[in-house]
Amino acid sequence: MNHSLNLSFKADILIVDDTLENLRLLSNTLIQMGYKVRGVMTGQMAIMAVQTLPPDLILLDIKMPDMDGYTVCQQLKENEKTRDIPVIFLSALNEVIDKVKAFEVGGVDYITKPFQFEEVIARIENQMALQAAKAEIRQLNEQLEERVQERTAELEVANLQLTALNQRLEQEIAEHHKTQKRLLHMASHDALTSLPNRVLFMNRLIQALQRTQEEPNYQFGVLFLDCDRFKVVNDSLGHFAGDRLLIAIARRLKTHLTSTDMLARFGGDEFTILLENIKDSEDAIRLAQKIQTAMSWPFQFDDQELFINASIGIVVGNQTYQEPEHLLRDADIAMYQAKAQGKARYQIFDTQMHHHAQQRLELDTDLRRALHREEFLLYYQPIISLATGRINGFEALLRWSHPQKGLISPGEFIPAAEETGLIIPIGLWVLKEACQQLKAWQNQALFKHPIKMSVNLSVKQFSQVNLIQNIDKIILQTQLNSSYLKLEITESAIMENPESATELLQQLRDREIQLSIDDFGTGYSSLSYLHRFPLHNLKIDRSFIHRISETRQNLEIIQAIITLAHHLNMTITAEGVETAEQLSLLRSLGCEEGQGYYFARPLEPNAAQALLLDNPHW
Repeated sequence: MNHSLNLSFKADILIVDDTLENLRLLSNTLIQMGYKVRGVMTGQMAIMAVQTLPPDLILLDIKMPDMDGYTVCQQLKENEKTRDIPVIFLSALNEVIDKVKAFEVGGVDYITKPFQFEEVIARIENQMALQAAKAEIRQLNEQLEERVQERTAELEVANLQLTALNQRLEQEIAEHHKTQKRLLHMASHDALTSLPNRVLFMNRLIQALQRTQEEPNYQFGVLFLDCDRFKVVNDSLGHFAGDRLLIAIARRLKTHLTSTDMLARFGGDEFTILLENIKDSEDAIRLAQKIQTAMSWPFQFDDQELFINASIGIVVGNQTYQEPEHLLRDADIAMYQAKAQGKARYQIFDTQMHHHAQQRLELDTDLRRALHREEFLLYYQPIISLATGRINGFEALLRWSHPQKGLISPGEFIPAAEETGLIIPIGLWVLKEACQQLKAWQNQALFKHPIKMSVNLSVKQFSQVNLIQNIDKIILQTQLNSSYLKLEITESAIMENPESATELLQQLRDREIQLSIDDFGTGYSSLSYLHRFPLHNLKIDRSFIHRISETRQNLEIIQAIITLAHHLNMTITAEGVETAEQLSLLRSLGCEEGQGYYFARPLEPNAAQALLLDNPHW
């Protein structure tokens, strides 16, 4: 560690992050707080910077292109000169297994992105305080040793001073023990709530696991709690109110525990509970139910009432577990399962959850590689003009050709792509590929009248601030006339923010891009808003078409949608047309376009081209 004296700053901090914006924001904040800050963007640069001038503390990102944060930390800990430098990981990874690995390679703390600057500052100051305390202990030990030697020498000269010197020495030793005890408490307890922290909880888990090996019938329970909607409180009322709420939550939770149970704060709004010597899972379930009942009561702050719930994951510890990390991993998986079921719930872990989590992790990993390995491909389903019976356009549909699993439908991987944010680059690839394909068909003069290419925009794509710039760039690169492009947007994407959606849609319409609401009737659009959106087309969801001939009411619903669209100067496309009867009814209702298996399934590019050459009529 760097012990050089410099009174112009609090400490020398090295920030390692491959995102320049993160470096800039963190650096500016820490410099304003009185720290000296250096920043690098790669793991190799980080190692060189540390070896050249060791910092007092390192803020280390995990995901970096040349060398990940785990490797950087491991190499630093293997070097005698740098092993004592504290490393705090900063990462968007929020899985327990990632956090556990961070501590295994030598990290002293873990902050999840997106982070709050107050949390980063607090954790840095905590580590600096620990380092200062350690230095103080070393200094005290050195001073103590020196004083002992001095007193021993003096005793040989003047035995009469022995009593006084011994009393002073005993007093200093007592102070030394108090300091050690205070530092031990700081290292094992949460500074905000005074609850045991992650380190102390892990030690208790190890002891509980050891007991299961010695006593075959011994079982214990682990509850992993995550406060639902805590971020809303933090964002709306500020971090001070958030801290007060965490303290109040900790106090309320403690009232439902026995003296042998342990409540710990794991970080942020996460708490863990260790239940000793339970009979079965029912004991843990009863506690979870008590906690959720207690959490349903309001928290009173001044003149304001705050309501907050908790999602709870439960795992029963027994001889089947060997590592504390595995217990926490499974409790965390169960907690997220509870959140997925609607929050404010509890869920007991079973092995199938772990299997699903592993499958999801594998899917996420494969998905990240798929774009770079060019494993995605587009199929094209024709859209038919019901007036002429000829092809009026195509909808580009994404498929994933997995090297081991074969062709994967979007229903299996699109939700994961949405959650990870990969839908943004994937969506841009789809848009560019579809535009290139239509331009290629135009250059080959495969059709006598203009046809359009329909491309779906996801909710996340629609909310991107640079969406218009990206579309303009793709139109320019592919040289496609924008009037031949149709963008299909879901109702939910538009209704999340109707005002900004209207502005964005108008910008797209100004570029002569056709705009369509996809799966109309399945979302939560408001008819009072619909007339304000500059749209060209509504696509009736296949569920309505499937039931069109079942009852008169279904037919009247579709008639009402078509009438509404025509009144708003929009055309109608019917999805999921599968029978001649459905086609006949849609034509009689004045529907302009149809799409479905009655005409053709989604086709590979060559098959779609062959269909264009065949120029079929329905």
